[in-house]
Amino acid sequence: MGQFFAYQNPNPQTQRQYPYLLDIQNDLLSELRTTIVIPLSPTHSVASMRLTRLNPIVSIENESFTVMTQDIAGIDRNQLGAKTFNLSSYRADIMAAVDFVLSGF
Repeated sequence: MGQFFAYQNPNPQTQRQYPYLLDIQNDLLSELRTTIVIPLSPTHSVASMRLTRLNPIVSIENESFTVMTQDIAGIDRNQLGAKTFNLSSYRADIMAAVDFVLSGF
């Protein structure tokens, strides 16, 4: 697995709204059956709802995606699609958003 990697969303019911799931769980816990993910949504579809600190923007193949931190979830690892992009360069913004949703600052 890989912390801060985006995985394809294999769920046909949600993959249009959330084409990628961002794994944020630390690799030290890779033996667990579950992992913590944040859905990524195309920025053009959520721009009016976006809160800057809560919803950082990441770029995948020159397309902008909004990190939907408020939709954080635990899922079974076998529900992840293909590992696609390393987003560790956005680590500080992603962790700040997680801190914000959990602690309010």
